[in-house]
Amino acid sequence: MPEQTIKVNYSGAVNAALQRVLAEVPETLLYGEDVAKPGGVHGVTRGLWKQFGDRVFDTPISESAILGSAVGAAMMGRRPIVEIMWADFFLVALDQMINQAANVRYVSEGKLTAPFVVRTQQGNSPGACAQHSQNLEALFLHTPGLRVAMPSTPQDAYDIMVSAVHCDDPVIVFDNRTLYFGQKQEIVTGRPPAPIGGSMLRRSGRAATVVTWGAITHRVLEAADQLAAQGTPVAVIETPWLNPFDTDTVIESVKRTGGRLAVVHEANTTAGFGAEVITRVAEAGVLRGRPARIGVPDARMPAAAALASALIPDTGRIVEGLARLTADR
Repeated sequence: MPEQTIKVNYSGAVNAALQRVLAEVPETLLYGEDVAKPGGVHGVTRGLWKQFGDRVFDTPISESAILGSAVGAAMMGRRPIVEIMWADFFLVALDQMINQAANVRYVSEGKLTAPFVVRTQQGNSPGACAQHSQNLEALFLHTPGLRVAMPSTPQDAYDIMVSAVHCDDPVIVFDNRTLYFGQKQEIVTGRPPAPIGGSMLRRSGRAATVVTWGAITHRVLEAADQLAAQGTPVAVIETPWLNPFDTDTVIESVKRTGGRLAVVHEANTTAGFGAEVITRVAEAGVLRGRPARIGVPDARMPAAAALASALIPDTGRIVEGLARLTADR
């Protein structure tokens, strides 16, 4: 595919990536609940069924069948891309992911792999309520054998999907549905698939290092801009790949920022992946003060938009947390 620049929003970037891999990789299949004729519950897969025919198809409402069939098809040479409509629905099919997909390479002594991608979306949007708002990345990051990504920009959404399809391990790509219909941006398509992993320095600064991922990255960047205007520039590292995680870059940044570290994520604070990030940095011996974890309190997500927004860290709360972290510099 020749390299070109197109202008799309986040959902359009995912769609463009799916078009590319379906065209370039004949082993790919795309299926899930309502992904074919309806074009997906959020329209992300619109038009792909007409373009690729029987390789894009709708399934019954059975997450265990979707994921179980993906494991088997991947072991036999296909590269399925399957959709779990809401990340919360993963929970009825954990056996297929944790006991089967994650174990294929290990129990076969490397003779078999399960190269498939699971697309899903999580996080809160107005009225989504407790059963459609959970952020579950830490659950899957606790399971060896699964690759996990959570992009926040159209370019990363495109690049990560292309790379995920070429990975020989099962990959879960978490979208946040609040990103799907954002403003259009120019992205570059057609580049060779990048190796999975890595991070991006989104803001430079010496006052502290802030690590984040997913949709809340945009609020973190707004907070960083406010702090910079006040004379407290912080380094913001976005890590869209959570497994493999770019620990070395985070540690080096913390060294440069006086040993101060904050982690911001939309998941619950307790047992969130932020705790793992802080632990890795602490074990490296580079922390010089109390780190900060900024996330959602341990509460179920209410349906009322006003109540939900009170739980999810906004820009003001992030600014306050980072200001406390950098107060003694």
